[in-house]
Amino acid sequence: MVFLQKMKGGGQSPPRVSLVEVFWSWVGSFIGIAAVALIHYSFLDEKGLVMLIGSFGASAVLIYGAVRSPLAQPRNLLGGHILSAFIGVTAFLWFGGQPWLAAALAVATSIAAMHLTKTLHPPGGATALIAVIGGDGIHNLGYLYVLMPAALGATVMLLVALVINNIPKTRKYPEFWI
Repeated sequence: MVFLQKMKGGGQSPPRVSLVEVFWSWVGSFIGIAAVALIHYSFLDEKGLVMLIGSFGASAVLIYGAVRSPLAQPRNLLGGHILSAFIGVTAFLWFGGQPWLAAALAVATSIAAMHLTKTLHPPGGATALIAVIGGDGIHNLGYLYVLMPAALGATVMLLVALVINNIPKTRKYPEFWI
């Protein structure tokens, strides 16, 4: 019964954000994703390389929409994606013949590693999973996946966040680096 009682909640829903905050979140996410997508479609897609992955959409929510969250800080953004990409590629290379096992190991190990390194970034779990389920285009990258798209894409989004999130007086980013 205590177990079920925990599921009742009891906390208070956070307040609605201002329209100014919504505007800057929109601008940041638009420019951040546009920059990564432009690099992908202008330079890399025709060469069979990848820069745009789904987990960057979730990163955009954090680094442009929840700028004060510990999970949105540069250490978490970069460390979470890079570490998780490495773990995801390794899981695929070692256990790719059993994709269900490789997927579970990639995500669970990424979460543990991010916790241990203080780089927890929820989209990192998706980055690890994409390394396993991403198809031939992703698999053919091997460990290059760690550098591109993971590290390079996250860096482009971080650079945009550093500029856009510091334009309005009501925002400050980052809260911490290390």
